[in-house]
Amino acid sequence: MKAVLGFCSLLVLLLTTDVSGQRVRQRPKPPTTRKPPAPKKLAPKTELEPQEPTDFPPPILGPPSSFADCPRECFCPPSYPNALYCENRNLRKIPIIPSRTHYLYLQNNYIVQVTADSFNNATELKWINLGNNRIRSIDKQVFEKLPNLLYLYMERNQLKEVPSDLPVGLEQLQLSRNQISKIAPGTFSKMEHLVLLDLHHNRISDSNLGKNIFKDLKNLIQLNLAHNILRRMPTNIPNSVFQLFLDRNNIEDIPRDYFKDFTNIAFVRLNYNQLSDKGLPKMVFNISTLLDLHLAHNKLSTVPMFNSHLEHLHLNNNNIESINGTEICPFKLSEDVHDANDMPKLRYLRLDGNHLSPPIPTDIIMCFRHLHSIVI
Repeated sequence: MKAVLGFCSLLVLLLTTDVSGQRVRQRPKPPTTRKPPAPKKLAPKTELEPQEPTDFPPPILGPPSSFADCPRECFCPPSYPNALYCENRNLRKIPIIPSRTHYLYLQNNYIVQVTADSFNNATELKWINLGNNRIRSIDKQVFEKLPNLLYLYMERNQLKEVPSDLPVGLEQLQLSRNQISKIAPGTFSKMEHLVLLDLHHNRISDSNLGKNIFKDLKNLIQLNLAHNILRRMPTNIPNSVFQLFLDRNNIEDIPRDYFKDFTNIAFVRLNYNQLSDKGLPKMVFNISTLLDLHLAHNKLSTVPMFNSHLEHLHLNNNNIESINGTEICPFKLSEDVHDANDMPKLRYLRLDGNHLSPPIPTDIIMCFRHLHSIVI
């Protein structure tokens, strides 16, 4: 039996060797000298490539409206026939605005340009909100069609200069969080009705503010130039200003008589600048109308003098090492003051983030008897 198995194994081995020996080997092909075929040229595109990503969500259409002139992308509430709500609709352009519209809401879209065609019949507009879009340009003819406009909100866009030819009747202009570095001469000329001008968080420098840029704003109440790149206090601010915000600039000093002609100034914010004792004249804040003064995050080593009418003083995060109530008190502590109207009005004093530690000096308590809160 074993002999038979051995013979079979030998026979299989011989057959395998014989078959493998009969395989025909392929000869290697000689290397080719031909160039690879050129890729086929694609037909030129007839449409331009989109400038924005193509994965934006499509525009959202509004509900059916009882107004025949209501744009499909907007909402026209029957109870407010003068209002047009087109916000949060993924719009790329402004629709045709009906002539009955007084209040227009277009915030939170993807609008890049404001064209005059959209406002051909919108002469009664009083309020426009275009905040949080991608606006880079505005047609010059737009504001010629809006003689009754009072409020214009265009914060969080991509403007590089303040729009020109603004309506002279404008009362509020908000242009914060753009890329503005240019304000052309005469931009605010004849705009004597403007009460609020918000330009914070832009790229405005001293050279961008002409000497008379704010000259015609005779009724301005709030001016916000915070978070720009100013190194000096802006000049020729109207003396009607009530609130002046200059936080987060690079201002190093304040001229001696800077606030002399201000008749209404009550709130001054100069946090996060480069102010030092050298840059603050002794009596620069001796302003009878001033109620709230912010000087936090600067380089002050002493407490500046201030008027007895001041109610809130923020001096946190400076380099102050000591505070002397006798020096900053507007009257002599030896005097017996009975009338509450003659006492300093300071109610809140913040000094934390300096080189101070409790307890609060007694002369501070004796002088500022209206003081409700002091933070060290």
